[in-house]
Amino acid sequence: MSDLINAFQMAQAQFDHVAKQLNMDPQVAEILRWPSREFKFEIPVRMDDGSIRLFFGYRVQHNDVRGPAKGGIRFHPSETLDTVRALAMWMTWKCAVADIPLGGGKGGVPVDPATLSVTEKEKLCRGWVGQMWRNIGPRQDVPAPDVGTTPQMMGWMMDEYSKLVGQYTPGVITGKPVGGGGSLGRTEATGFGAIFAVREAMKHLKIDPAKSVVAIQGFGNVSQYAAIGFNKLLGGTVACVSYWDRADRAAYTVSHPKGVDPKFLQSITDQYGSIDKEQARKAGYIIEEGDAWITKEADVLLPGALEGQINAESVKRVSSRVRIVAEGANGPTTPEADEVFKRNNIFVVPDFLCNAGGVTVSYFEGVQNDMNYYWTREEVLQRLDTKMTQAFNSVLEMSEGEKVFMRDAAYMVAINRVVKAMELRGWI
Repeated sequence: MSDLINAFQMAQAQFDHVAKQLNMDPQVAEILRWPSREFKFEIPVRMDDGSIRLFFGYRVQHNDVRGPAKGGIRFHPSETLDTVRALAMWMTWKCAVADIPLGGGKGGVPVDPATLSVTEKEKLCRGWVGQMWRNIGPRQDVPAPDVGTTPQMMGWMMDEYSKLVGQYTPGVITGKPVGGGGSLGRTEATGFGAIFAVREAMKHLKIDPAKSVVAIQGFGNVSQYAAIGFNKLLGGTVACVSYWDRADRAAYTVSHPKGVDPKFLQSITDQYGSIDKEQARKAGYIIEEGDAWITKEADVLLPGALEGQINAESVKRVSSRVRIVAEGANGPTTPEADEVFKRNNIFVVPDFLCNAGGVTVSYFEGVQNDMNYYWTREEVLQRLDTKMTQAFNSVLEMSEGEKVFMRDAAYMVAINRVVKAMELRGWI
């Protein structure tokens, strides 16, 4: 995250803008501008060499009026309390726009997980739960994986919580491994959910998916399955993907004259989303340093990694061919770039609608944990498709009815639902 772009200030500015459009009571707006609860804590970990290293953990619970707080835990070097606050706030709107009975939360540890051994990662995960277990739970706050965390890490966290409370409690964490309380379809949920939303946007704009091209930023879990979904579910072409190379500490864009084969690239990608350049080159792929992905001739741009990637400067390099921006990542577009998209009549599927597939299937996972009965992958993905389509149409209806930008419409749908729940519960 650039120092010039404070994620929480951006989240508040987006909220303030819509609160004004909704003529919201300023006192109610003030409640929603800030998190309900914030936690910052120490996690001392004995490293493999015998030394003790001190980590800091965060958890922010923005709002839980519609249900338990819900949101991932990030292990990323640039994590700050402000990025966690912003992500927690966006989770409140994401759960509301998807119309699932959960609130917004987020957690994090400023660390590069690639620098830790498996044992050190497990100790850090268990230490995070050791500090937070009294304030999380299936009816309080349900964490999940995010950038830098994995299903295995969620399994360790669930196990630590179960030990501390003295009973098997799979519903405390979602995104767990299948066979350890996890749900089929969870791995591909965010990426496929984004593609279901893109499909609906294409129907609205009368674009033929089979003749369309997408340029994707990132090649972590979300982008991998968005690429596979665009290719296999819609029949479209993937022009390129990008990734961060940890060894080189540089970003690269990977493309192919005939279009990217996402399954092949997935087969030569490590767990942190870094593609093996040599194997890619041998297969005829073109590797460009930097963020060339944003300049590609494509109908759809899908930023699927970190915040603030399409900003006042980079937006100038977007191809005039682009008609849809589908935000697979959280907060990838700054308000300045949004203004450019509005002027150029580019259809934006906003982040907390576009990437709501992950939290939707996390919700399904919690439901299955409660029932102690698990659905097939096909059932999960069908339910996800239904939810994403309903959410997209509710936002599009608001956008056309109020004649507002899709991002504003998504906020309007979400905020109205949260405020309504606050009224029904007597909070306001």
